[in-house]
Amino acid sequence: MPITLTRPRAEVHAYEMPTPPDPEVVQQAKRRRFSAEYKARIVAEADACKESGQIGALLRREGLYSSHLAEWRHQNEQGRLGRRRGPKPADPMELENVHLKKENAKLQQRLAQAELVIDVQKKLSELLGIKLADQDNESSN
Repeated sequence: MPITLTRPRAEVHAYEMPTPPDPEVVQQAKRRRFSAEYKARIVAEADACKESGQIGALLRREGLYSSHLAEWRHQNEQGRLGRRRGPKPADPMELENVHLKKENAKLQQRLAQAELVIDVQKKLSELLGIKLADQDNESSN
């Protein structure tokens, strides 16, 4: 069924009309990240504010919340404003210590296996009546 518009001779069919876009746009919230320099600058500016309402104007201008400022002041007092989160770098001496402990455990296990094999060899030689050179050295010590 043709639809007549206000202009004469302009006919548009319903199946030719574009569909309007969906008005519901789902935005992905993105967490803002602030550099240490930016945080330090804002804390310094806030500390320099003397008159009533200046801190509020600063926060509105920068698009920040008072909780940001409070947290950054707290971090600044504790000396961790510029530090990054995450695991601390490993101490080289501690890494070497862990490596040496693992190596020592492996060597202890190999020694225990070697002593077991030697004991079996000694018992077998006694059963067969074969004298080993090590037995003579051990008995003389």
